[in-house]
Amino acid sequence: MIRFRQPKSLQPILDSLRDLAPIILVVAAFQLLVIRQPLPNLFDLLLGILFVAIGLSLFVKGLEMGLFPIGQSMAQSFARKGSVLWLLLFAFALGFGTTVAEPALIAIADEASRIAASGNLIPQSTDAMQRYALGLRYTVALSVGLAIVLGVIRILKGWPIHWLIISGYACIIVITEFAPREIIGIAYDSGGVTTSTITVPLVTALGVGLASSIKGRNPMIDGFGLIAFASLTPIMFVMVYGMVVH
Repeated sequence: MIRFRQPKSLQPILDSLRDLAPIILVVAAFQLLVIRQPLPNLFDLLLGILFVAIGLSLFVKGLEMGLFPIGQSMAQSFARKGSVLWLLLFAFALGFGTTVAEPALIAIADEASRIAASGNLIPQSTDAMQRYALGLRYTVALSVGLAIVLGVIRILKGWPIHWLIISGYACIIVITEFAPREIIGIAYDSGGVTTSTITVPLVTALGVGLASSIKGRNPMIDGFGLIAFASLTPIMFVMVYGMVVH
């Protein structure tokens, strides 16, 4: 009996298609059973799904080969060097740089500037919209940079994460009462878009690598949690940004 062995190079693509299968089934079921219309441009849709699967598999492979190792190795190098100042500067630069380059943040900042201009919250000019979007991006990036610094200090000091998270969200509730209504939704969304494709792998690798290098720290307990701070601080900073701008 002849057995066909699939090439190993196709396995990541097949894994991506398996991960995408629930989304594809849900969309197809609602399109055919609820809307009851055939899928438009079926060939283009199938080709697009294939491209997404290839891109997703390449992205995951890139994380395994590049971003995760470099984040862990740099965190371990700073820990062995014993320079807290350089470690904190690296943490801030990592959080700020990855957030500024985050595609999801760029998209939501541009959309927020258009909505703000159409609602007469800012002048309806290209320069005003660009300044608003850029200010929003830099505000979120600054908040994420400071959040990563706070997370690194927590790992170094061994502080319990739940008290910091509870205190942070208590501050958010208070600030929400005073923030302009137009900025509240954008602020809460900004906390979500920061935890996306670029920020999460590097920040997670930083936390795990740092916790692995410090005696008495557990990578499972202390290495994770930086992303929680990166989701929390943008909400506060963007609402304060809205108070100043609006």
